[in-house]
Amino acid sequence: MSAETKAAAEIVSFEPATGEEIWRGKIDDVDEIVARARRAWPAWAAQPLATRIELVRRFANEVRKESDALATLIARETGKPLWEARTEVESVVNKVEISIRAYAERTGQRKLDNALQGTAAVRHKPHGVMAVLGPYNFPAHLPNGHIVPALIAGNAVVFKPSEKTPATGHLLAQCFHRAGISAAVVQVLLGGPDEGRKLVAHDGVDGVLFTGSAHAGIAINRKLAANPGKIVALEMGGNNPIIIWDTPKVSDAAILVAQSAFTSAGQRCTAARRMIVKASMYDAVIDEVKRLANRIIVGAPFDEPAPFMGPVIDNHTADGLIESFVYLLSSGGKVIKNLVRTREGLPFLSPSIIDVTAMKERPDVELFGPLLQVIKVDDFDEAIEEANATRFGLSASLVGGNPQEYNRFWANVRAGVVNWNRPTNGAASAAPFGGIGLSGNHRPSAYYAADYCAYPVASSEVEQPRASIGVGLRSD
Repeated sequence: MSAETKAAAEIVSFEPATGEEIWRGKIDDVDEIVARARRAWPAWAAQPLATRIELVRRFANEVRKESDALATLIARETGKPLWEARTEVESVVNKVEISIRAYAERTGQRKLDNALQGTAAVRHKPHGVMAVLGPYNFPAHLPNGHIVPALIAGNAVVFKPSEKTPATGHLLAQCFHRAGISAAVVQVLLGGPDEGRKLVAHDGVDGVLFTGSAHAGIAINRKLAANPGKIVALEMGGNNPIIIWDTPKVSDAAILVAQSAFTSAGQRCTAARRMIVKASMYDAVIDEVKRLANRIIVGAPFDEPAPFMGPVIDNHTADGLIESFVYLLSSGGKVIKNLVRTREGLPFLSPSIIDVTAMKERPDVELFGPLLQVIKVDDFDEAIEEANATRFGLSASLVGGNPQEYNRFWANVRAGVVNWNRPTNGAASAAPFGGIGLSGNHRPSAYYAADYCAYPVASSEVEQPRASIGVGLRSD
C-alpha cells in the first residue's frame, strides 16, 4: 500500500492549539458495521428495560472513572479550555439520569380499561439501528444526548463522530463497552463525509440523529425526503439574536452578551451572532461589551491563567471567519473590535465586534466563531423584526425590558429556546432543545430525545375473542 493510499484510509486528529497530531484511526467499512449492528439489535431490544437502564448507569460510572482523561482529550482535540472540557464531561454523566426520567415521562406505558371492549394500551417500540452523527464542538456531550436515549429505548447505535474529533468519540464508545454494553450494540464508525453520506442512506439504518451545520442537515433531509420510514432528527445551528433593552445594569448586560457570543470561541449552535441594541443604550452597551471583550484571555487549553476561550477548530475555519469579517467590513460594516489572528499559523482568533446597521443586505448565515454583529434600532417592534430577520430559529434572548415587553418578545420571536436576562446559550437540561426553520425539523433533543428514539404503538386487547354484527346481515 502506498503512503498516499495508507493516509487516505485513515482519519487523523490534530490539536488546534499546537497543530500536532494526537490520534489516528483506520476508516471503517459502513456495510460491515451496519450489518453487525443489525445482528445485535434484536437481543438488545429484548433485554428488560431495567437491564438497559442499569447498563447505561454503569456507563455513567465508567465516564466518572475516565473523567480526567476524557476532559484532557476533549480539551486537546477541540482546543477548548480545560475548565470547559470538564463541564462537558459532567454533562455526559448527568445526561444518563435525565434520559431515564425523560423516557419514563415521555414514553411510559399506559393502559385504559374499556369495559366490554377490553383494554386500550399504549406502549413504545425501538426503531432498530440508529445512526448518530456528532459535531466537533461538543464531541462527547452532544452525541451522547442521542446515544443514551436511543439505548434506553432499545435501539442499537452506529456513532459517527466528526472527522475533526474522532479520538473523543472512540474513548466515549470504550466507556459504553466497559460498562457491559456490547461492542456490536454501540459502534463507532470512523470516516469522513463520504462515510457519513453512506451511513445516512444505508438501508440497514432505521433512523438518523444528527447534530451539526444547516448545510449538512439540509443535505440529509433532502437525501431522505423520499424515505418517510426512516426517523430523522436534525439539530442544526442558528443566527441567534440577543436584544439589549432598557436596563440600568449595563455591566451585567455586557457579561451576558460576552457569554453568549464568545464562550467556546463562538462555536456553539446557540451562540449570539447578532446583538440588537436600543439606540439610547447603544454607546453605554458598546463601550462595556468592548471593554469586556478586550479583557478576554484567548489561549491554549492548559494555559495559566486559564483562558476564557481557545482557538477555533482549525485554520480553514479561522480563514473563513476572517474572510467573512472582511466581507462585512467592505459591505458597510463598521469595526468596533477587530478580528485578529493572535498566533501565527494557528487558529487563535480574538473576540470581534462589528456594527452592521448600515448594511443594506445582511447575510443570513451562521458565522461559527467569535464574531458578533451589532444592529442599532429605535423601538421594540423594530428589535423583534430584526430578531426574526433570519431563516434560522434556534435561540433568542432579551436582556432588560419589563415583563410586558418580555411577554411580547416571547410571543413574537421565532425560536425554540427563548430566554430573558440569560445568555442565548443557557438551555435547561430538563427541557427540550431544538429550533425551527434552518435550525431543526421540529424534533427537539435533550429532554424530548425520547420522542424520536421510540415509536408509540396503540393496542386494543381482549383475552378471548368476542364479536357480533348487528346490522346488514340476512337472517339464517
